[in-house]
Amino acid sequence: MAYLGAAYLWVKAAHVIFVIFLMAGLFMMPRFFVYHQETVPGSPEDQKWIEREGRLLKIILNPSLVLVWLFGLMLMVEIGAWSFGWFHLKLLFVLGLSGYHGWVAGYTKKLARGQRPLSDKQLRMMNEIPGIAAAVIVIAVIVKPF
Repeated sequence: MAYLGAAYLWVKAAHVIFVIFLMAGLFMMPRFFVYHQETVPGSPEDQKWIEREGRLLKIILNPSLVLVWLFGLMLMVEIGAWSFGWFHLKLLFVLGLSGYHGWVAGYTKKLARGQRPLSDKQLRMMNEIPGIAAAVIVIAVIVKPF
């Protein structure tokens, strides 16, 4: 514990808390998309889904992503994570989840414009991405296979 000192465990706890918030939002949003796509663009129900998705993105997903990265980078520096093989795997999947977050934000905008480019089945498949990524990240961090 080089520079965080006694705050290390608090930073680690905050990182895990905001990862939980982020993952909850990443699991919820594609389910929202499935239901949203069933609505008629411009209808009152469509507007309700646009509002729900916007709030989830602005209140939970965006702040959580920023805080996960902030606390994660602090932890990375603290433990010298760059020198560990498991960290490279974790970072790869964290970058992937960050890209997935970007896709979620973009799809939210498409639905708000009345576009429905993906099928319900494709959206359900997209909903599996965060779970797979989370499993790999947890195994990399806890088991440290290399």
